[in-house]
Amino acid sequence: MKQPELGKKISEMRQAKGLTQEELVEKCNLNVRTIQRIEAGEVTPRSYTIKALFEALGAKMENIEAESSPDYPKSLIPWLYTGFGAGLIYFFLSFFDISMEIEWMEGSYTNPLTFGLVKAGVLITFSLFLFGLIKMTGAFPNKVLQIALWVMLIANGIWYSIDLTSLATSSFSIEDYYVVKLCTFGLAYGFIGAGFLCYKNLWSNIPQILGGLGIVSGILIFSVVGALFALIPLTMFEIGELAFLIWGINKIGRTSSPDSTFNSQVTA
Repeated sequence: MKQPELGKKISEMRQAKGLTQEELVEKCNLNVRTIQRIEAGEVTPRSYTIKALFEALGAKMENIEAESSPDYPKSLIPWLYTGFGAGLIYFFLSFFDISMEIEWMEGSYTNPLTFGLVKAGVLITFSLFLFGLIKMTGAFPNKVLQIALWVMLIANGIWYSIDLTSLATSSFSIEDYYVVKLCTFGLAYGFIGAGFLCYKNLWSNIPQILGGLGIVSGILIFSVVGALFALIPLTMFEIGELAFLIWGINKIGRTSSPDSTFNSQVTA
């Protein structure tokens, strides 16, 4: 348990026992100012201090930790692994997709069948990747990011279906709508970046870095002229999203003891 939840829990247990802060001090040999700062969430006490407080209050660290640990559904893990695996495949397929699109619009030779297979692969793998990230927002709530990911999922389905249709017919071609497609994806990436910025106190400051990369990528893609320059921040952004899934898998699947959890906390 971390601050400020730890301080709030200690305060609730103390009041349930009918003890004042001064009386609790006498039971665990701490000073009043320390108790006040712990209960206010201003400092995170060391594990032995927490143990002393819990013993004075007649509670066990193991029980408190079990009570306060988030109950992540283990059924999420297969989805996260699927999202990660699909995202890894998509990451490499996307480079072929981009290079083939450039060749196609420049009139260079690109086999329509190969091009279509690559686009079908991107459609499937990117959708599964996005769905894995959507599942992450179920375990680590973030409504803005969840909506942004659904928007991207829908945009991906629509535009790649149009791409496949254009390759199968001669009624229209990719270059006829390419600018609109880029603008749509630019907005969607910027929206996802803003969603990551909404995370607070989660996985250090990594979500904020991802958010910044997503917004920069979105702006460059939306501008169309800067789309090629967007490949650098976009690559970093998508690698970060893959790392986010791995972090989620470890976080949900990890079983740690209360002692190791408390010992990992840094005191002020």
